[in-house]
Amino acid sequence: MQFGFVSAILAEKSYEEVIDFAADQGFSCVEIMCWPVGKAERRYAGVTHIDVDDLDDQKSAAILQYAIERKVSISSLGYYPNPLDADLEKRLTYIRHLEKMITAAARLGINRITTFIGKDPQKTLDENFDLFVQVWKPLIQMAEENNVQVAIENCPMYFTMDQWPGGLNLATTPAMWRRMFAAIPSPCFGLNYDPSHLVWQQMDYIRPIYEFKDRLFHVHFKDIKIYRDKLNDVGVLATPLEYMSPKLPGQGDVDWGQYVSALNDVRYQGPACIEVEDKAYEASTADCERALLTSRNYLHQFI
Repeated sequence: MQFGFVSAILAEKSYEEVIDFAADQGFSCVEIMCWPVGKAERRYAGVTHIDVDDLDDQKSAAILQYAIERKVSISSLGYYPNPLDADLEKRLTYIRHLEKMITAAARLGINRITTFIGKDPQKTLDENFDLFVQVWKPLIQMAEENNVQVAIENCPMYFTMDQWPGGLNLATTPAMWRRMFAAIPSPCFGLNYDPSHLVWQQMDYIRPIYEFKDRLFHVHFKDIKIYRDKLNDVGVLATPLEYMSPKLPGQGDVDWGQYVSALNDVRYQGPACIEVEDKAYEASTADCERALLTSRNYLHQFI
């Protein structure tokens, strides 16, 4: 596996500083955030380490050369909006940026983007599925034409009341993944697999690795801690942050030995990136760096 991290946690650093940190600390890859330049919509969003709106051949060459010199690869270009937003203007804005992401990934020779399918939380699953086909068929066709993999993270994006009642990402369960890949059976369409999201949904996070082994384009290392006393108090119909919290690997409920063992079973050799969203490590840039190093040190027993 190519062991790295998601750059969103180092929001205050430049692209070069992120690559320097990765090289100096022994990481082999980084998932680089490429949000449009501007104000963040939510925590960990709005981070721009590569601006795909302003990417020409000269800048592309400089970006790649810097990573090559530091012996760090870019595992993917990351951008996580809601391309099925009920607001048509917002939806079109997100889709246009995804198109730029695909073009940029091809130009940079990275050939992979990581993102969300999106969802209208006020629509039913079937209504959202019809919208998914309408929006994503042309996007995946464009990805095929550019030889770019689209890796969808399985985060429900259902954490706060503004995302109620259905969350902002359709691609959250094996049942939905089967429907999606049947509707768009492209070899460029797959998963950015994060086990933590299945844990708090009380689902098996190991079995899907075997079923969807050919769709694993990118994986995340992020833990989740369920507070059983809080869950017993508010129940599963509460917003999830009322009874769980994202944690560093090894500090939550994911069995990382089983997880890595399953990835090894299916011969997964792609990017495996630490994603830090632990509120205990947010006070400063030094805290964020310490979170990455603590995660790295823990995971080294498996990787």
